Amino acid sequence: MHRVLLIDDDKQLGPPLATYFQRFEMSLTHALKPSDGLARLRAGGFDAAILDVMLPEMDGFELCRTIRKESDIPIIMLTARGEVMDRVVGLELGADDYLPKPFEPRELVARVQTVLRRRVGNSSASQPKVAGNELGILHFEGGLTIDPARRSVRRLGDEVELTGTEFELLHLLARESGRVYSRDDILNQLRGQEAELFTRAVDIVVSRLRKKLEPLDCIKTLRNAGYSLALRKSPS
Repeated sequence: MHRVLLIDDDKQLGPPLATYFQRFEMSLTHALKPSDGLARLRAGGFDAAILDVMLPEMDGFELCRTIRKESDIPIIMLTARGEVMDRVVGLELGADDYLPKPFEPRELVARVQTVLRRRVGNSSASQPKVAGNELGILHFEGGLTIDPARRSVRRLGDEVELTGTEFELLHLLARESGRVYSRDDILNQLRGQEAELFTRAVDIVVSRLRKKLEPLDCIKTLRNAGYSLALRKSPS
């Protein structure tokens, strides 16, 4: 059973959500303060976190920034009134998704299920090996290596820490290097056909990826068209 941590100072929100999440075989724990939430996350055992923006002690943005320094756990931000700037700032800080308040519990469950599926991806502990290499590892000229089974990325031999959304976007572009994906294509593939389209989110995740993959110049922008991976595959 997946364990989800909700950090929100609304005492009335946690119990009914926890009951609802149980219907989908997920356990939800409610922390009222960021300090309590951080302590629980550091103790381990959680698969995803839901953060409200308006919190005591520190706001959700600062909390997201703090968590991202320590963990790549999937994060969903609850943004008041669906403010665009709230979404932009949350995504820039490393959140994987956002949901405006008020929300329907079923949509929150769906968002959590989506980020958890991203994290699991297509990994398999028993993938066959070919010539000493695990099937599916992608090598690119310039020193970029992507291992979908382990969900790991190496740049010039160094491991790069990516969020679940960052990894999924990079892997999507890498599967067909050179192919141009529009922003809507990317959102539909990463979040599903029923997702609210927020094309600015793609630009933000691409910007984060570029910074993390420096000095490699990996992702090419084609004006009014979209993005592609500008590296050639290498045999090893």
